[in-house]
Amino acid sequence: MLKWIGKAFLRIFGFETEGGRPVEKKFVLIAAPHTSNWDLPFLIAMAWAYEIKISWMGKHVLFTPLFGWFFRWLGGIPIHRETRNNRVQEMADEFAQRDELVLVIATEGTRSYTAHWKSGFYHVARLAGVPIVMSYLDFKRKRGGFGPALFPSDDLTADMDQIRAFYSDKTGKRPELFGPIRLKEEM
Repeated sequence: MLKWIGKAFLRIFGFETEGGRPVEKKFVLIAAPHTSNWDLPFLIAMAWAYEIKISWMGKHVLFTPLFGWFFRWLGGIPIHRETRNNRVQEMADEFAQRDELVLVIATEGTRSYTAHWKSGFYHVARLAGVPIVMSYLDFKRKRGGFGPALFPSDDLTADMDQIRAFYSDKTGKRPELFGPIRLKEEM
């Protein structure tokens, strides 16, 4: 049923899926470009269309008593950004405890323009020993899908070069808000 709902949602907005789903059972999924509030509904529709159960981190304010149950049902994990926890270790531990986990991370960390991506996605995947899978919603072509799986290596720049190459032709809903694809560690 969810597969049908996801495909119907995408069809209503003129979107199509491209390619197959990732074969891995555990991976960090990059959600980029992230430039609009529409990214989350489209991401969920894509996941349902591909029959992938996702988990994603969201601002704790989304998880109010009124709607919190709904966002948790959609795979949401509330995050308090104002507290300094070791989220990288927490998320890596989640991978160790589960047989299957697709952890979606919006690498920009915001819908606004930012000069660099947050590196948590990279460090979680590396610490957990799982690949990074690139996903996209290309609003210009009205397509969405998945790219290759990348196992983080000892060469951060080379890994990021592969990620940059993949996203070089992807356009977010608000392209002016999609900043450079680089980590602070690279600056």
